[in-house]
Amino acid sequence: MKTVYGELCISDCAVRKWMRIFKGEDRRETILRDRKRSGRPFSASDPAHRERVACMIRANRRVKQKETTNAVGISKERVHHIVTTVLGYQKVSARWVPRQLTVEMKAQRKDMCTQLLELSTVFILA
Repeated sequence: MKTVYGELCISDCAVRKWMRIFKGEDRRETILRDRKRSGRPFSASDPAHRERVACMIRANRRVKQKETTNAVGISKERVHHIVTTVLGYQKVSARWVPRQLTVEMKAQRKDMCTQLLELSTVFILA
């Protein structure tokens, strides 16, 4: 490599030294992933804030994130995280809609379907 690249080439000794460091054989062990560190925890995503955001959405499906942010007193990003990830809502036609049906919603749909089925059999027999 020295003949091709000349003085710009890295030495063989330096390459071997780097290999020892990255393999962890050297006492100056290099860790390529972030270590756990102390810092300020996410206090905005605690259960009290989640419950307040959920109550606001249940009371008014057309509530805006900015209104929720002002009422709860946390950042817009945290409100968005709570609404979309934790509570599982998504915005459809300016309304917050749950992504999945709850057990109550499924039971209500089942009741409605059985009622419609009974009505359709009455009309067919009549």
